[in-house]
Amino acid sequence: MRRTYRLDLEGKHPDRLLEASKHDIRKYIKRERGKALPAGADFWDFDSKVGVDEATAQPVVFAELTRAVDALVAAGNKQFFVEVLRKPGKRTPRPVNAPEAATASESDFED
Repeated sequence: MRRTYRLDLEGKHPDRLLEASKHDIRKYIKRERGKALPAGADFWDFDSKVGVDEATAQPVVFAELTRAVDALVAAGNKQFFVEVLRKPGKRTPRPVNAPEAATASESDFED
């Protein structure tokens, strides 16, 4: 998804246009997550870029996408560009922790 959202359309309030654009982004993500995964993939991951226009778009962490959009709008920009591309992701197993150092004879309470 590559799209430039304008917030200065005549007859539309900029706050409503901002919320509509965020809804559009979330709807796209939900639709892409529902697609079939390729063999060997555990989930859909996303690469994202945000900027005032396509030429100045910078990569952002996917979890920070809406915060980056809010920051651009708070800076007074009348439009913003969003690029979200899906890619297959593979989860890595969590490392096994060493056994707890505390033993049954030790207690956090004083006698």
